[in-house]
Amino acid sequence: MPLGELLANINREDHKVPEVISQLLPAIETLVEQIVPRMKQGGRLFYIGAGTSGRLGIVDASECPPTFGVSPDLVIGIMAGGDQAIRKAVEFAEDDPDQAWKDLQQYEINTSDTVIGIAASGRTPYVVGGVKTARENGMLTGAITCNHGSALGEAAEYPIEAVVGPEFVTGSTRMKSGTAQKLILNMISTSVMIQLGRVKGNKMVDMQLSNTKLVKRGQKMLMDELDISKDEATQLLEQHGSVRAAMKAKGYA
Repeated sequence: MPLGELLANINREDHKVPEVISQLLPAIETLVEQIVPRMKQGGRLFYIGAGTSGRLGIVDASECPPTFGVSPDLVIGIMAGGDQAIRKAVEFAEDDPDQAWKDLQQYEINTSDTVIGIAASGRTPYVVGGVKTARENGMLTGAITCNHGSALGEAAEYPIEAVVGPEFVTGSTRMKSGTAQKLILNMISTSVMIQLGRVKGNKMVDMQLSNTKLVKRGQKMLMDELDISKDEATQLLEQHGSVRAAMKAKGYA
C-alpha cells in the first residue's frame, strides 16, 4: 500500500475500538462497583499480565501515585518475567500457570484484594492460572480479554471481553487489542479513584508535585478555586505540599 493508504487503514481499524468498548460499559461498571468497597476497607488492586498486556497494567498502576496521590502499594502491576520483562521479552515466562500466584504471594495478597488478569488472547497460562487461583482463594477477580469464551474469561468472576476483531498486522495484539486494554484500564483506575474521593470536581487535587509543570498546575488550581494571587498559591503549596491540603487549610473541604 502507499504510505498514506497504509496509515488511513490503520486509523480506520483503530476507530472500531471505542465503539466496541461502548458496549462494555455495564460490565466495567459492575466490576468497579465490586472493587471500590474492598479498597475502602484496605484492599488493593493487582493487574497481572504478560507481554504488551503486562506492560499496560504496569503503566496504569505506575500512574496512580503521581495522578491521585495514593501509595504505590495500592495499585500494583505484575508481569510475567518480572521487571526485566518490561523492556525485553523473557522467553517462556508466560507459560507457567503457577508463577503469577507465586508472584502475588510476595505481596501477602488477601481476600480484601482484587486481581485483574489482562490477556488479549485470553489463554495466557501465567494470567489464567493466576486469576483462577486468586478466585479459588477468595479474591475478587476480573479479566480484560479480546476473545469471547476464553479460558481467562471463564476463570474470572467479572470478565470484560473487548472483541475488536483481527489486527491490521495479523496477531499483533499491541495494536487494537492493546488500545482496548489501555482504554479499559483508564476507565477502571480513574473511576475507582474518583469513587475513593481522590479527585475534586475534575481536578487532580492529590497529585504529587514532582516537577515544575505540576507545581504550576497546582498553583493555577488554587488561584482559580480560592481566587488568590500566584504568590499566595505558591506559598500555600510550599507550606502544605498538595492542592487538597492547601484548600483544607483555607477552609475548603
